[in-house]
Amino acid sequence: MLESWPNELGPVICVVGARPNFMKMAPILRAFAAYRPAIPSILLHTGQHYDRDMNDKLFEDLRLPHPDINLEVGSGSHAVQTAEVMRRFEPVLDEKKPSCVLVVGDVNSTLACTLVAVKKGIPVVHVEAGLRSYDRAMPEEINRVLTDQIADLLYTTERSAADNLAREGIATERVRFVGNVMIDSLLHNREFARSPAESIGNGGGNPALICGAAGYGVVTMHRPSNVDQANVLTSLLGVLREISDSIPLIFALHPRTKGNIERFGLSHLIDTPRMIMLPPQGYLEMLGLMAGARIVLTDSGGLQEETTALGVPCLTMRENTERPITVEQGTNTMVGRDVAAIRHHAVEILAGKGKSGRLPELWDGRTAERIAEDMASWLLARHAGSNG
Repeated sequence: MLESWPNELGPVICVVGARPNFMKMAPILRAFAAYRPAIPSILLHTGQHYDRDMNDKLFEDLRLPHPDINLEVGSGSHAVQTAEVMRRFEPVLDEKKPSCVLVVGDVNSTLACTLVAVKKGIPVVHVEAGLRSYDRAMPEEINRVLTDQIADLLYTTERSAADNLAREGIATERVRFVGNVMIDSLLHNREFARSPAESIGNGGGNPALICGAAGYGVVTMHRPSNVDQANVLTSLLGVLREISDSIPLIFALHPRTKGNIERFGLSHLIDTPRMIMLPPQGYLEMLGLMAGARIVLTDSGGLQEETTALGVPCLTMRENTERPITVEQGTNTMVGRDVAAIRHHAVEILAGKGKSGRLPELWDGRTAERIAEDMASWLLARHAGSNG
């Protein structure tokens, strides 16, 4: 075993840009630090997610070190944001001369940093590769497809991802099935999760409402396809209100959703004590809410995985998913925007007939360790080859 990392082999620049990236990067950085010899890394935050208070809370909750570099790009259109990340990232590569750039997930920062690195001849590693919804109307799908095409090393969360990559002509030797780092974070942090009563109390709700025999459900909804059209949002809020007659619902209200409820004059649909409106929740608060729920209704990608890991029935209000394993093996059911389907499956779950599911292969909390071990070998082999 090496006693130390070769001096001429630069650090790994680890890129985060938005909330989902933080949960994926935290276990990887821990694994890099624990590997022997420790893998040198630089944590770079593009600033795509620009709410400073939420950022600070997420870093604290995940015990993630504060970024070594923050590009502070802020908000903007997809084009503006992507271009600004690229413009500010290039000088960092020139200065730090990394051995590679590691990106996670499918946000704009993922693609932007990948493009810059590849054009400068710097290898790129993509964690959570090969997921496909086959819906090109989703910006995340474009980011995923393009990042995978030009990345050098691709780590997948489920075996079906390799088939997606093979259909796109990506060589199998670039692909490694390692498991899901999101589950590493969940298992590592579950003991620190905040109690649902605490979250409700802090949000101004009545914690006593969730103490009844019925328990409670959790709702998140933010995708434009669900919240940007008045008729769609009206029908979804209507069926959620119906469900709340049977079980109290805790709704972590995304700013986009809140704004559209007000803009479309739909506040009366959520004006019931049976629907508890909370502001966006921190990671540990959301983990506590999900772990204690009887049902989760969402359009989030990450929550599909987390509910599967927690064994909580999930109804996903989308027409497609890039995480099919959560449906095939987990607790997830796709219901789209079909009010009748949402109502039917909610009734089934509350009657005790929800999917129990099982934990998918390699969702064992050790994915980051596998990534660190494989990356160390890969980088040292590349280094040896370049000096041979």
